[in-house]
Amino acid sequence: MKISARNQLKGKIVSIKPGVTTTHVKIDVGGQIVTAAITAEAAEELGLRPGVEVSAIIKASDVMIGVDG
Repeated sequence: MKISARNQLKGKIVSIKPGVTTTHVKIDVGGQIVTAAITAEAAEELGLRPGVEVSAIIKASDVMIGVDG
């Protein structure tokens, strides 16, 4: 897969919560969980299921950083 986005996190699907229009996909990325909200249609077309290796591709114009203290 070639894509111009640089913010790509490789991980494995740990759970899928289908909804009527939106499906929430939880991805384990190095021990951290990233949740993607995608259309139910897209989830079905991609054949997503727990255990599948995927890339979470993040499109954002800004990235914020926070620190404790």
